[in-house]
Amino acid sequence: MSKKTVVIVSQDMALKSMMEGFLRDMYGVVVFSGLQSAIDFIYNTTPNLIIVDLTIYDNRVADILNNLKGDPLFSQLPIIAILSDNHEYFQLESLMIEDYIRRSDLEKDIGTRVNLSILRSERVVEINPLTRLPGNISINRQLQERLDRSETFAVAYADLDNFKPFNDHYGFSRGDEMIRVTGRLILNIVKNRQSHEGFVGHIGGDDFIYITDLDLVEEITTEIIEVIDHIVPTFYDAEDREKGCIKSVDRQGNIKIYPIITISIGITHNKLNNFIHYGEITGVASEMKRFAKTYEGSCFRIDQRHNVVGD
Repeated sequence: MSKKTVVIVSQDMALKSMMEGFLRDMYGVVVFSGLQSAIDFIYNTTPNLIIVDLTIYDNRVADILNNLKGDPLFSQLPIIAILSDNHEYFQLESLMIEDYIRRSDLEKDIGTRVNLSILRSERVVEINPLTRLPGNISINRQLQERLDRSETFAVAYADLDNFKPFNDHYGFSRGDEMIRVTGRLILNIVKNRQSHEGFVGHIGGDDFIYITDLDLVEEITTEIIEVIDHIVPTFYDAEDREKGCIKSVDRQGNIKIYPIITISIGITHNKLNNFIHYGEITGVASEMKRFAKTYEGSCFRIDQRHNVVGD
């Protein structure tokens, strides 16, 4: 099992070296001198924990931290602040952090604090171990909170076509990598277009959900399809890629020909319908996904019906 990732942010070379020495045997440690320079890495990899040196208090760093924690995807990402020994407690009230530790206590306590913070975060929110994306509990909570706030938003349900034959043909390792890359591509595209309010979740297997503004969902989905169609063929052996298909066994044990994986995406929104429960809106998104699957190749279908649920 790969090590869990801890990001350390500090301008103090001695402190960074000391922290790496304390943690590198148990964790994959990535070090940055400034928080802004760490943001791209954090968005692209979703680490397990961030440690930020605030021995010199900086309002700009506090703003960046709070903006990061205000993002639905990173709201449960634990942050530990390193404080100077004379740091005033009142400043902590404005910081969205899970824990803090005094500089003088690092050698004694940092290993325990890191371990406990990661364990607490994993108990609070379930994360898919393969893609590091939030799972069904977080997806349902995101949807219900937005419905309860009467926000207008779009929900997209994405599913890879012909994934099982690919997985059977090439094995679980390549299948897992296909799912991991798909999740990362969807996440990056959604976050590039809607950095704070966009949300991406992993339902399980090769199924994903993303939530965006209604005005952006078609652009985002079109880009996802274009990128997936470009990347997916690289997972196939050259001979299969050239043929555009593979041979695999179906559920009845018969050998069949399967085309290269595509993606089908069903989209719905609450502008035309009075959805009350998250199950209603995900049910319609799933229905639209099944409709998209009736078409050949990668495509999306968006629901434009009125009153698909009862008033």
